[in-house]
Amino acid sequence: MAVSMNNHVFKGHKTLLGSKYVTYGEVELPLRYDIFSKSSDGFDWGHNGPASMQLAFSMLYQLSNKETASKHAVKFTKDVVKKLNSRDWIVSAIDVIEWLGANEEKVEDKEPELTLVSTPRKKSKKKTNVVKSVCSELGITQKHLAQILEVPEGTVSSWAVKNEIPRLGKKAIEFYTVSTKNQKIVDSYKDFIHLLQAS
Repeated sequence: MAVSMNNHVFKGHKTLLGSKYVTYGEVELPLRYDIFSKSSDGFDWGHNGPASMQLAFSMLYQLSNKETASKHAVKFTKDVVKKLNSRDWIVSAIDVIEWLGANEEKVEDKEPELTLVSTPRKKSKKKTNVVKSVCSELGITQKHLAQILEVPEGTVSSWAVKNEIPRLGKKAIEFYTVSTKNQKIVDSYKDFIHLLQAS
């Protein structure tokens, strides 16, 4: 069974609006709240908070057992999960197994400073305005965003004031983002064909 596990990879993805997905072998990685509950907000990465530790435990548990995953969750969070700073990442099962082998004898005490890191993280999230951040990433104004979503400009302004976008609005923005990227790919392909024909 370990041989087939070694071929799998853990993949993480954050959407433009901050939703987080983690898969293992192309299947969604279970949160494991039933046996290890550190975060009520699902998985996260790039820091030492409870959601990162939840991810660390679930990754380790996928390849070992409850005792091993609990024992190493703090150190794995610091050594691996905290360093996953990009929106998309991939970690192979082989790397996790090798990390476990190298750290089997070096076990730290339970959760030293993890809770200290989560408080400033939540404060920084409140400072970031979700509407402004979406407009900034897409390189558009709030007025243009309203036109794209076919809603009144005042609705988008209201979202900016409340610092939240309804679920359907988020889905529409994600769809727009994907279709824009796909259109750029199509356009660059057409340009490439024109270059070939011209030469």
